[in-house]
Amino acid sequence: MSYAAITGWGKCMPPAILSNADLATFLDTTDDWIVSRTGMRERRISHVPATDMAAVASARALACAGLAAGDLQLIVYGSCSYDEQVPNSASGVQVILGAHNAGAMDVNTACTSFLYGLSSATALIRTGVVKNALVIGVELISPYMDWDNRNVSVLFGDGAAAVVLQASDEKLGVLAEHLGCYADARQTLRVRGMGCAYANRGVRYGDTRWDFDGQEIFKKAVKGMCQASDIALQKAGLTPTDIDLLVPHQANLRIIESVAKYAKIPMEKAVLTVERYGNMSAATVPVALVEALEEGRVKPGATLLTPGFGGGLTLCSHVIRWGSRVTPLGASSVDLPPLTTTALELVNGYRAERARRSESEAGLQAPVFAEAAARPPASAA
Repeated sequence: MSYAAITGWGKCMPPAILSNADLATFLDTTDDWIVSRTGMRERRISHVPATDMAAVASARALACAGLAAGDLQLIVYGSCSYDEQVPNSASGVQVILGAHNAGAMDVNTACTSFLYGLSSATALIRTGVVKNALVIGVELISPYMDWDNRNVSVLFGDGAAAVVLQASDEKLGVLAEHLGCYADARQTLRVRGMGCAYANRGVRYGDTRWDFDGQEIFKKAVKGMCQASDIALQKAGLTPTDIDLLVPHQANLRIIESVAKYAKIPMEKAVLTVERYGNMSAATVPVALVEALEEGRVKPGATLLTPGFGGGLTLCSHVIRWGSRVTPLGASSVDLPPLTTTALELVNGYRAERARRSESEAGLQAPVFAEAAARPPASAA
């Protein structure tokens, strides 16, 4: 049986840092308030499109694997913040990389998009459809964030990472996974203002309203990630003591601590990036994985557990077996263009433009948002 080993990895973090102190310049908040509730101290704000971040991370992952872009057979782009709806973003990365022989597809399951993409690419390799794949997790949330909504604006950041999968006869890569969704609670995490429901109705892209029921999301996240992990471990014939490293979705430090506790995995085995990067949605798990490799925390033959949770409300967990190599075969010189502004200046620019539009179009959006909020989920016929 063929497996899908992870042979390359790379990340791309925008250099602009938005601190809690920066947020306090326009929000009624403090560093202590944010840290005590989320564990976050800062996050990154991108000055480039998401596909540019994804392409840099991907070039680094390909160099790490020693794989030429022309030999790549599949690109899976995991995200919920696309540069454009059509054409897909994976094809944009394909053009930048010069991966002319690759298929290209997007996966949107919100924060779990990278992990769902990892399952998709693994399945295609194991069934012989392709021999290798690039799986990307990337988010550019800052342009459509409602920055004056303290409940959500302190949580999210931008970033990207990618891994290369290659067919292997060794039992490596994803050994087992569980995918699920609490669809009946999908309204608890919702970004209104994006999608066909708002098209041509006086709502412009970026004029979003965020629905975020923090307490309900917390409960569902802990329950879902723990149950998914239990099922994945059972499928793999393993127990929590067999896990060498926990690489969870970085939504909130308290969620991670709760998941580790209920999964019976010591916190010292957990990879944490939430303090420095916040919640990067689909990018959190791959960025954390790359940083664990850079820090020497992933040992040859290690067994990893990667629970995730996101809008939908999607949930998953993957048991991953690492190979013998934990260092890159090569490096890429590709990088982002120079930064010419600060993160706070970028964010204040978004806020100013949003305020300008709100003043000129007062009253146009409210009925549309209210209608969308009240709309019940479609029922089966």
